[in-house]
Amino acid sequence: MCGICGKFAFGPSEMVAPELVRAMAETIHHRGPNDEGYYVSGPIGLGFRRLSIIDLQSGHQPLSNEDGSIWTVFNGEIYNYKELRALLISSGHVFKTQSDTEVIVHLYEEFGPDCIKRLRGMFALAIWDDNTKTLLLARDRVGIKPLYYCLSDSSLVFASEIKAVLADPSIKRKMVPELVDRFLTFLYVPGEETLLSGISKLAPGHYLLINKGNVVISRYWDLQFREPARGASFQEAEDQLLSILAETVELHMIADVPVGILLSGGVDSTGILSLAVNATNKKISTFTVGFSGGEVTDERPFARLAADKFETQHYETTISADDFATFLPRYIWHMEEPACEPPAIALYYITKLARKYVTVLLSGEGGDEGFAGYSNYRNLVWLERLKAAGPSLSQLFSRGFSLADSVFRSSRLTKYGRLMNDKFPNYYYSRTSNPYSFTGDGLGKIYSSDYAEAVNREYSLQPVRRLQDHVRGQNTLDAMLYIDTKTWLPDDLLIKADKMTMANSIELRVPLLDHRVLEFAASLAPSFKLRGRDTKHILKKALSKKIPGEIRNRPKTGFPVPYERWLRNDLKDVIWDVLTDSKTINRGFFRRDGVESLLKANSNGTNYSKEIFSLLSLELWQRTFLDEEQVVL
Repeated sequence: MCGICGKFAFGPSEMVAPELVRAMAETIHHRGPNDEGYYVSGPIGLGFRRLSIIDLQSGHQPLSNEDGSIWTVFNGEIYNYKELRALLISSGHVFKTQSDTEVIVHLYEEFGPDCIKRLRGMFALAIWDDNTKTLLLARDRVGIKPLYYCLSDSSLVFASEIKAVLADPSIKRKMVPELVDRFLTFLYVPGEETLLSGISKLAPGHYLLINKGNVVISRYWDLQFREPARGASFQEAEDQLLSILAETVELHMIADVPVGILLSGGVDSTGILSLAVNATNKKISTFTVGFSGGEVTDERPFARLAADKFETQHYETTISADDFATFLPRYIWHMEEPACEPPAIALYYITKLARKYVTVLLSGEGGDEGFAGYSNYRNLVWLERLKAAGPSLSQLFSRGFSLADSVFRSSRLTKYGRLMNDKFPNYYYSRTSNPYSFTGDGLGKIYSSDYAEAVNREYSLQPVRRLQDHVRGQNTLDAMLYIDTKTWLPDDLLIKADKMTMANSIELRVPLLDHRVLEFAASLAPSFKLRGRDTKHILKKALSKKIPGEIRNRPKTGFPVPYERWLRNDLKDVIWDVLTDSKTINRGFFRRDGVESLLKANSNGTNYSKEIFSLLSLELWQRTFLDEEQVVL
């Protein structure tokens, strides 16, 4: 696990300065504190920071082929590298290291850009072909590892993190105002654009090829939801899934350094642990986090239960409101893109603890997106079935939802009542059914009149609209899983997972997001994933004999960070000061009275914690990346 960066200068006489590449790499020192390396030759410069995981002695990068004509820098892990290495040796390639990185250069020699399709793992990489003066950038299928780039008329600059791209003084820090509405619609920024003008994300499952000024971006993989094999029983599918998971976890345990497991106390992480203990003869360390002050479900007793069953070396940490507030400015600096992800701060503190004992962590991230683990999936599938039953029945249920809301005061019922009269593409925007909360009646209009007038809703929704067109005609569950796998997963959850773990120089691996696991999940009938009220049905069944019943049968709680209470009480004054500050208001996006009304409503008991945390993240992001301030709260 590492950090990569580089620059390709266009034009026959253009040269890349070695000191620039070093400056870029230095900004991401935290991603690779063990080693650094550079290759600078004429128009190309490649930089590398290494966190040593495999082949500790000779895995130095940048790394070349036999004659030095092909060079690569690579961030990630290739889990099938031993198999590929054997194939390449049989074809006559000569290896000088035992690293997975060297497989990439020889694979490129053999297959060109199509070599990416043969890699199984998580990666962001660059390959320089000196023979043809071609640069290839590629990102793994799901987007586990990030890769940013800035393409101009004179150069292409790329890196694992935005801050390394910004180290090039030719790149100006300019915001895209239109994307503020996209961020506040989704509470993260889906799609390939970032809030910084000219800086883009290479989309998951894509590669970028640049030669003689021609730029081609191609998709090499997509998640296909297809009809399941006829005659395959649920039991056969369950057995096959367990076999795939066992193989995947075993591959993810490959390392020349200590490996641990993040335990949340849920089915996915406990299931990963149950498979990991069979894949190694070494004692496994496990880690979990709790929160001071109560009021949320404590995951630690369930994590201890799993740790005891599998006889791990178990460690815990506790974070407080003060810890949360203290880290917020660094949270913004590491995340680089605003996102409503308070659990990211808890992830930082638990990996800070883990770094004392291990260098690699496995987590259960991705099980919900692959196998339909969220209640939202179940509820909306049933909603669409009710609507399909006919308009009279839809109206009946809509009136019933509204009546129940007036009796029980349940906003959830109100939401579903509204959705009964709307079409699925109009309300399903990647994990939220309320995309206009910042301008809707619920909050009042907090946008300034000028900004509200400038907002283009279709532009804000563009990344998801494209995906909705792609899944048109697909069943409701598969459509939701596809959209989330393409947006919320890579642009929010996996950014959080990568940035917070790498902040502590920890490599995080996510076996449930191995592309073969996802492809198998996509091949299953929806009824194998959702059965009655049971979400993630087949995954739970496959792991049921391996995990304690108390964990298997407990309700899903998510990651219960008590940030709602902290924002309302402990951090109330700090938030008020930042969000009503003249600097914030003078940016021109928000009305002061609208922001104040939002904060007062939240203090009085209406839960606007997501909206407030998002506004806070946005302002701190602007101060950090536009104003270049050293933010202290």
